[in-house]
Amino acid sequence: MAPSDTFAEFVTARSPRLQRTAYLLTHDWAQAEDLLQTALVRAWSAWGRIHGDPERYVRRILVNVYASWWRRRWRHVEQPTAQLPEQAAVDHMSQVDRRDEVWQALGRLPRRQRAVLVLRYFEDMTEAQIADAMSISVGTVKSQAKKALEKLRLDRSLTLEALHR
Repeated sequence: MAPSDTFAEFVTARSPRLQRTAYLLTHDWAQAEDLLQTALVRAWSAWGRIHGDPERYVRRILVNVYASWWRRRWRHVEQPTAQLPEQAAVDHMSQVDRRDEVWQALGRLPRRQRAVLVLRYFEDMTEAQIADAMSISVGTVKSQAKKALEKLRLDRSLTLEALHR
């Protein structure tokens, strides 16, 4: 089988999972698509040199590209306004509200801490796998996770209920 065939099969089979990881890192579907495409382009150029699980390799590329994006890009901060926009429906499910609280709190974490939590709790990766994916030590993974969880516990905008759901 030609390398292009195996790459196409890999993309077809693994893209949904990798797309989810990209979304969890960026919290924006458009950026997640760009992130995944960039990672897949880099993986294609190295496809013949990849030994073992290619998803692990591509996930590492994904995390590295994400890290390089936030190092280079300036992110503007949303400014509060005096008037709230009109809302079509005011009755939201409490679960959606709690999930939104957690997402906003994750967004306030430093990017490395957010990446560690996303990979650990949303992608169910071990500390060793996270360390490998992010090119950091296992000790750094543990300390970043600890700091991130402490910040979430101290975040006054999060309700206790939101943290335990």
